[in-house]
Amino acid sequence: MAAMGSQPLVIRPATPADIEAVTRLDAEITTVFKSDYWRDLFDRYGEGQVGRHFLVATTGETLAGFIIGEVRAWEFGSPPCGWVFALTVDPTLRLHGVGTALFEAICDRFRGEGVTKVRTMVSKEGDARTLMLFFRSHGMMAGPFIELEKDLVP
Repeated sequence: MAAMGSQPLVIRPATPADIEAVTRLDAEITTVFKSDYWRDLFDRYGEGQVGRHFLVATTGETLAGFIIGEVRAWEFGSPPCGWVFALTVDPTLRLHGVGTALFEAICDRFRGEGVTKVRTMVSKEGDARTLMLFFRSHGMMAGPFIELEKDLVP
């Protein structure tokens, strides 16, 4: 693992004790404090969930980032593949390999579950350019699907 100063970077499954720090880091970036959301995600993706992964990167006692994903099967006729739907790195630790370590760790877990492809979606808003550059630098490219949506509010 990479080192941040004198502390090694450790990637491990999230624990209930991590949720407060995850909530704070997310709020720092999104400006929205969503503690119930993160507790619910931990309940669904944390400790012992088969095919679901909530991983954190720490340096000592400090949360450096987190990633969440799962193996999904047969949506839109697609064979099972890994999906990453959350990746956040502390802005002060970006460009130090935290995101790469998290992405590689979840891809290793997906491979261990027998899938050969990983997918994600990136919002066009916010930090979209940074995320696109990150995922593209890790070999991700446009996939076979096009997202469509419709507003339900008249």
